Amino acid sequence: MALAVQPNGLGPVPHEGPAAAAEAEQALLALEARVCSHGDTVHYAKEPRIFDRCRGSFLYDLQNRPYLDLQMWYSAVNLGYANPRINQAVVAQLDRLPQLACQYLHREKIELAARIADSVERRLGVKGRVHFNVGGSQAIEDALKLVRKHTGRQHMLAFQGGYHGRTLAASAITSSYRYREAFGEFADRAEFLPYPYRFRCPAGRDERVCEDNAIREVERLFEHEYTGAWNPKTGRSEFGAFFIEPIQGTGGYIIPPKGYFKRLAKICRDHGILVVDDEVQMGFYRTGKMWAIEHFDIQPDIIVFGKALTNGLNPLSGIWAREELISPEQFGPGSTHSTFSANTLGTAAGLEVMKTFEERDYGAIAQEKGAYFLGLLRQLQAKYPEIGDVDGLGMALRVELCQADGITPNRALADELFQRGLEGNLRVGERTMGLVLDIGGYYKNVLTLAPSLEITREEMDLAHTLLDQLLRDCLGR
Repeated sequence: MALAVQPNGLGPVPHEGPAAAAEAEQALLALEARVCSHGDTVHYAKEPRIFDRCRGSFLYDLQNRPYLDLQMWYSAVNLGYANPRINQAVVAQLDRLPQLACQYLHREKIELAARIADSVERRLGVKGRVHFNVGGSQAIEDALKLVRKHTGRQHMLAFQGGYHGRTLAASAITSSYRYREAFGEFADRAEFLPYPYRFRCPAGRDERVCEDNAIREVERLFEHEYTGAWNPKTGRSEFGAFFIEPIQGTGGYIIPPKGYFKRLAKICRDHGILVVDDEVQMGFYRTGKMWAIEHFDIQPDIIVFGKALTNGLNPLSGIWAREELISPEQFGPGSTHSTFSANTLGTAAGLEVMKTFEERDYGAIAQEKGAYFLGLLRQLQAKYPEIGDVDGLGMALRVELCQADGITPNRALADELFQRGLEGNLRVGERTMGLVLDIGGYYKNVLTLAPSLEITREEMDLAHTLLDQLLRDCLGR
């Protein structure tokens, strides 16, 4: 039966009434509570929502209530939900070559790898090759294998606040102990160094002072042999690679001082340490550049990517690495394997995403929209002293929530904004809506915003209105 369209343009009217939809939702939640593991989901919401469809910047629940999404599946859906062009590419692939064992070649894999390799070479001036896998954690595992194979070392450097995944090896280089606590000893756990976090820098918020302070922490490792990281007689470091995020994702969308990574890369080169650039969250124009590392004028040895490569349509990730690291002579057949790596639906979606990016100036789009949205967030900061810090690069935006002093972390406020947004009871004119937020940061007090690159100004204005309403309600203003 055809569905009628609502007069407000927010989608079709459900064939069931609100009461029936609510009853169906409760039945599904009761079933989920009985049969589903919580280990593979994130039950942070007190009242989990079941979503029924999506379009553009919106998710819709079983009652067809819209939720403006400001985190877009942790930056996996940069081109908007249900993007018709990407969807059509997957449908065409489904009709022609829907599945193929990864030990065989297909056109989309080769063309997608060529586009990614060409993108890195044009932007960073380095030749390399591309290797596919399924998810971000698996691509991190592949990068670890590549580092071990090339350097012969199994110890790594990473950042406090860094996040690289939750498989065992990826957890070992992710700084949060809570991801490892329940799973025994991690002999290969990385050594974690402070990230230059200007808003909470112990040396002060001046950019250069913060940068110098963080660099000194790295340099200290190599001052003499008794740091345990460096043998000046042999010129050998204990560490094979430094895993970095150009902008920390789960750590709270922290943007480092401009010169930091160039100085860090030189220290790594001088001590034979590879630089692995984790772009899983920040790649594909999230920051206004195809690769976030472009902002910092360095050439990494390995780039890890995923999420937005397929606009979230199909799991596909991968690594790019310098030719001398990943040539067939160095990293031969069978070095890694996954049944669904380079799957045909994923490569078809990824190829269409890359074609889309090539046809419009998404760098300029992300920077222009990001500047507009950042201005709206700063208006909220001027109104609410509880917003201690607002910052952004392209469409990677952060709002750090504090007590009224503007500095003491306020996790309770962040949690309440998150929970109330998902309740779906916000009123805008005649509409009832919800707001999808994500919380990150060292103290879990940062709204990490990753809107669709296709979000409109009207939708950004709506986001400002909804955030203002939530803050006003939660703070009792």
